[in-house]
Amino acid sequence: MEPYDIILEDLADKTAKTQQHLRDQLSTIRTGRASPALVDTIRVDYYGSPTPLNQVAHISVPEARQLMIKPFDASPDVVREIERAILKSDLGLNPQGDGKALRLVMPPLSGEQRQKLVAKVKDLVEQNRVALRNERRDANKQADQMKKDGDLTEDQLKKTHDLIDKALKACESQLSDALKSKSKEIMED
Repeated sequence: MEPYDIILEDLADKTAKTQQHLRDQLSTIRTGRASPALVDTIRVDYYGSPTPLNQVAHISVPEARQLMIKPFDASPDVVREIERAILKSDLGLNPQGDGKALRLVMPPLSGEQRQKLVAKVKDLVEQNRVALRNERRDANKQADQMKKDGDLTEDQLKKTHDLIDKALKACESQLSDALKSKSKEIMED
């Protein structure tokens, strides 16, 4: 095992977490279709404690543009709290309830809304690119420090920097693919 392998393993862990974070962020952005992931970030005041919506209700997709939210505890207070949490969220959806369940109907997105969502996706991807660049900078600093401490030779340092750059280019390529994919999904109807 080379001395720089520790740096590369650490970098791989950090970049994998950054990519997962982006996937989680993108899953909450609305497209033309309904998805339970849209409400993943919503927290409900469940008996005084903020609880993720998916822990207090079953979320299903009965139709392509509709979410059905059935609370495990169908008391009127819980249904009201879920409704309140959805209204407070930035989804812009108005829940329709029958007292025991809530329906979220996704209206078709206008061209302007689609453009705003694509811009939001671009911003999220750019934020994650910045995080990747910071991870590269930290890995390069760590390699430089190992060279100063005598743990790496000049050739090993150059190889380490090259491997770090190669790993980051692959990650940035995956971020670009995610951007294209999500943008295409938003623009489709």
